[in-house]
Amino acid sequence: MKTLRDYPVITVSDKGKRWLENNHPWLYYSDVIDIDDSIENGDIVDVVSLKGKYLGSGFFSQHSKIKVRLLSRNANDVFDDDFFYRRLQYSYQYRKTIMSGYDNYRLVFGEADQLPGLTIDRYNDILVSQISCFGMEKIRNRIYQLLLDILKEDGIEIKAIYQRNDVSSRSLEGLTLDSYYPFVSDNYNKDNHEVIIDENNVKFIVDYVDGQKTGFFLDQKFNRLLIRDFVKGKKVLDCFTHTGSFALNCALAGASRVVALDISENAINQAKRNAEINGLADKIDFVVGDTFDYLDKVNKKQFDLIILDPPAFTKSKNTTINAYNGYKNINARAMKLLPRGGFLVSCSCSHFMSQTDFEKMLSEAAQLADVSLKQISFSQQGKDHPILLNVNETNYLKFYILQVI
Repeated sequence: MKTLRDYPVITVSDKGKRWLENNHPWLYYSDVIDIDDSIENGDIVDVVSLKGKYLGSGFFSQHSKIKVRLLSRNANDVFDDDFFYRRLQYSYQYRKTIMSGYDNYRLVFGEADQLPGLTIDRYNDILVSQISCFGMEKIRNRIYQLLLDILKEDGIEIKAIYQRNDVSSRSLEGLTLDSYYPFVSDNYNKDNHEVIIDENNVKFIVDYVDGQKTGFFLDQKFNRLLIRDFVKGKKVLDCFTHTGSFALNCALAGASRVVALDISENAINQAKRNAEINGLADKIDFVVGDTFDYLDKVNKKQFDLIILDPPAFTKSKNTTINAYNGYKNINARAMKLLPRGGFLVSCSCSHFMSQTDFEKMLSEAAQLADVSLKQISFSQQGKDHPILLNVNETNYLKFYILQVI
């Protein structure tokens, strides 16, 4: 069956209908009743209810449990270059408004920008893309050209686009894991895949080919700025420092001592380079080591402020309990080390660990450490990573500043 617009059709159950009408952009395989035999992987399809009510249109996936990722709920939309130009223009204009003065930010955030499966980060004149949806992969060259046109119209010349195809979710869509440059300008040397960005007057070397994610964790941009208000004259331990982003901000803001700790020697070496280009190398002690072990060995009251910004302890519902216990363990250890009046910065970057559960964990950790906690600040990911209400997957980062009392 095809609609009047000639898009193939998928029919969903009443449960699937309610799910989509609650504004979630994903249709799961368990809610599919009937699929048109003509549909190919990555096709755009119309989704209808058992009674034929139009519910939306989106990319179809043969392999993923997410059968359709919605692009639109408007039956009048036609998915041509004009449609995607508008979507990309909306995304760019939003960042132009809320990220004024910045040349590094998340330019496209997938479903939150109604461009499912597409992530694009901007590092000055370099764009780094990650695609986790077969349908988006099929039209990637159109998307890239439209985005280059939009930015050029506003006076922004992009030297290169690099597509990071190393995210494991690509395999769930039947996509390959080979990264490459879909666009390189004539005057760009792609053998040098590092770029130096300036974030709130701190410089960072971003390796967008071999670095974590797309090269840098842009989502903590404003939280790193926030921490500066609490560190002057204090002794700071930055656990899971990665490339030193929080440590550098603390040193710049006048901390009396900063220890930057990470289990990865490569990350610590990169952090040292970042400290050197900021003239902060003599203000930070860099340590390669396991955070759990280090917290067991360090003396009480040696630090006034401890930062816990670990990688995601859970990436699925099945490991949430183990992750909860891991967060509780490490937070309790840090709380025991702090003096009365000391500060704890505690984060989680997993959407499976809800804000409610994370606060419950903090309370239980405080009981284990025999302390009380005062919440000073709570924030989330930067506003260039917008959150869609009713879509928990876009609401992932939790950032707390707490005082031990």
